[in-house]
Amino acid sequence: MQSYTVQCAKAVRGEITVPGDKSISHRSIMFGSLATGVTKVTGFLRGEDALATLEAFRAMGIEVEDDGETLIIHGKGLHGLSEPADVLDCGNSGTSMRLLTGLLAGQNFFSVLSGDKYLRARPMKRVVGPLAQMGARISGRAGGDKAPLAIQGSKLIGIKYTSPVSSAQVKSAIMLAGLYAEGETTVLEPHLSRDHSERMLRHFGAQVESFPGGVKLTGGVELFASDIAVPGDISSAAFFMVAALIVPGSELLIRGVGVNPTRTGVIDILKGMGADLELLNPREQSGEPVADIRIRSSQLKAMEISGELVPRAIDEFPAICIAASLARGTTRVSGAAELRVKETDRIAAMAANLRRAGVTVVETPDGMEITGVEHLAGCSAESFGDHRIAMSMLVAGLAATGETSVDDTECIATSFPGFLELLGKVASR
Repeated sequence: MQSYTVQCAKAVRGEITVPGDKSISHRSIMFGSLATGVTKVTGFLRGEDALATLEAFRAMGIEVEDDGETLIIHGKGLHGLSEPADVLDCGNSGTSMRLLTGLLAGQNFFSVLSGDKYLRARPMKRVVGPLAQMGARISGRAGGDKAPLAIQGSKLIGIKYTSPVSSAQVKSAIMLAGLYAEGETTVLEPHLSRDHSERMLRHFGAQVESFPGGVKLTGGVELFASDIAVPGDISSAAFFMVAALIVPGSELLIRGVGVNPTRTGVIDILKGMGADLELLNPREQSGEPVADIRIRSSQLKAMEISGELVPRAIDEFPAICIAASLARGTTRVSGAAELRVKETDRIAAMAANLRRAGVTVVETPDGMEITGVEHLAGCSAESFGDHRIAMSMLVAGLAATGETSVDDTECIATSFPGFLELLGKVASR
C-alpha cells in the first residue's frame, strides 16, 4: 500500500491543465460505440475508471484504436454489440456499472457486471428498480442491490420515472435503456443533475428533450458518429482551485476546464465563500461550455450549502470540505446524503480526517458542520480507498503545519493519473 507525504507550501503558482472530464470520457466511449460510423475522441481521460468502460466495450466487439492522443471508435450502431465471453470488470467505477446496467438491459444477450470490493458494496437498486419497471431482467446480490449483476437482455418499454435522488448515473442508466425501449422514456428529478448524457446524445443525433425538472427521450432513434473534444474535468480542477485559495500568496491559471452549469456548483460555493476566482475566455467545444479559471489566495468565510447546489457539486465536496476547514465560521452542508454512498462514505471519511487535522466537525445524516480553524495540523490521513478523499487531504497538507501523510494513494489513478507530479510542480517549498 503506497502512502504519500506533503509539507506546507509557500505558494501555489503556475499555469496548468487537468485531465479530461471523467463523466464525458465515459460517455464518449458508450455513445461512440452505439453510433454508426467512426468517432474520434481527443482529451480522453486515461484513468482507471474510464479505461474500465473502454475495455468493457472492446469485450463486446467494439474496435477502439488509441495512439495516446486520440481514440478512434469504430461504432456498430445501437444493435451492434456482441455478448461478452467473460464478466465485465468495472473496477472501482460506479459510472461504468450503473450506466452499463441500463445499456445492457436492452441487448439481445446475457452479461455480468462486477468490480472491486468497494464497487461491490455500493447500492445498485437505484438503477435496477426503475429498469425493472421497463421490463429489464437483472439479478444480483442482496436482492439485486449489490454487484455482481447478471443481466439477461430483454424487450423494454418506455416509462415515466420520478427519481427520489438527483443522480446523473440513475438518469443516464434509464436514458441508455430508453434508447432501446418502445415509446418515450421520461426521468424527473428533485434537482437537475449533470446533463452530459443529454448533451452528448443530442450531439450524436438522439431525440432528447430537456425541460424544467426532467428529460424525455424517444426510443429506437439511431445514433451517428460525431467527434468529441473532452474538456478538462472541473472535479479534478477543484483540488487545485482549493489549493490556490488556502495557501497564502498563490495565483493559479487552469486552462480549458469544462464549466457545464450542472457542474459549476463548486465555483458558486467557493465564490460564496469569498474566493477570488474568475472565468476567462469562455467558449464551447462538442456541445460543452469551457473556460479558463484563474484563482488567487483568499480569506474564506463559512456558508450554508444545500438545495440545488448539492447535486451541482456532489463530486467536489471533499475539496470543498478543505476550503470550509479554513473558512471563518461554521459551514453547514445539508441535503447531501448521496455522499454516504460514493466510493466510500465521504461524510464520515472527511469528518474523521479533518478531526485529525484539528478541525471540529459534526456529522448529520445528510451532511456535516465544519467550524474553520486558522491553521490545519499535519496528520496521518486515511484515503479509505477513495481517490477524492486522498487528493483532498494532500491539498490540506499544503496549508498544514508539519507533515501530512495519506495512505493508499494508488486509488488516485482512478480519476487523476499524474496528480502527485502536478501538485509538486505548482506547490513551491
